[in-house]
Order: sequence, then structure tokens, then C-alpha cells
Amino acid sequence: MKQSSVKHHMDGLIALLLFGVFAACVLVVLLTGADAYRRLTQRDQTAYDQRTCIQYLATRVRQADYAGGIRVTSFGGGDALLLNADSEYPTWLYCQDGYLMELYCWAEEPLPPEDGQRLMAAEDLSLHTNGALLTISVTAGGEKLSLTLSLRSDGDAGQSRTPDTPGAPEVPADAEIGGMPL
Repeated sequence: MKQSSVKHHMDGLIALLLFGVFAACVLVVLLTGADAYRRLTQRDQTAYDQRTCIQYLATRVRQADYAGGIRVTSFGGGDALLLNADSEYPTWLYCQDGYLMELYCWAEEPLPPEDGQRLMAAEDLSLHTNGALLTISVTAGGEKLSLTLSLRSDGDAGQSRTPDTPGAPEVPADAEIGGMPL
């Protein structure tokens, strides 16, 4: 009888020990999965922020792509896009204090860069033109992403290269991001 009682206690102890090992394994798998999920969502969020920033700039350029509508200049100590440059109320897009900024103001009395609206986090904005090509490079989240747009207007020349549609800005046909067409 005594041996049978000890055997039942040992069986119970072994079952409890196996349950503890199983619970520890489940906990390790859950913690590993949670860490992997956190890293993936962080990576995806960074990529989303970068793509959103560059796509926002591309959309704004497309909206203002008409003769005299886009000008690359400097503003606030860095490169800036001046959209609707020939209008009474142009829009400035530039980087300031770690953010992509937008400033819409009267052309006769421009405001200081600090007065712009913060759009999204971006460390740097670099703009280059080569004829009708506009290259936009944005550094966000520590990584640089570039986009090259083919402008339908000739930028500085002010001549449209496509048939005019009265009152409607032209949309660029060729655009790529990271070497891939949009």
C-alpha cells in the first residue's frame, strides 16, 4: 500500500513537471512570436512612412505640372518645391526640423519657414532637375528614397510638351520610385 501511494505521488509529480515544461515552451514560442511581430510592424511602418512621403510629393508635383507651375528653389536653408509658382498664392514644400512642411501663403508677403504645416517626419529633402526630369530624394527613418518624375511642362522654359487642356494641370506620364514604375 505504501508503495502504491508513493507511486501515485510520483505519477502526479511527473505529470506536473511535464505540464510545467509544456507551459514554459508555449511561453517561449509566444514571446518569440510577439517580438517577431513587433519588428515586422515597425519595419512596415517605416516603409509606409517613406512611401507616403514620396508619393505625397509626387501627387503635389502632378497637380502643379503646367507651364510655370513648378520651381525648385531653396527655402529655410534647404531645397524646396515651389508649386503654383506663377499664382498669387503659391505652395512651398520643404523640410524643417525633421518634418516635411507645407506653407501656403501670399506671394507678396512670404512667411518664415517655421510657420509651415507639419505633414510627416522626414529628415531631408533633396531636389534636382535635369531638363524635364525632376528627381526627388527624401530621407525618412534613416533611409533615403528617390523618385524621378518626367514633367509634362518644361519647368523653367514654361512650354507645355503635351496638348493643352484649358484650366487643367497636366499629369506626368513617366514616374518611377526606386527604379520601379508607379
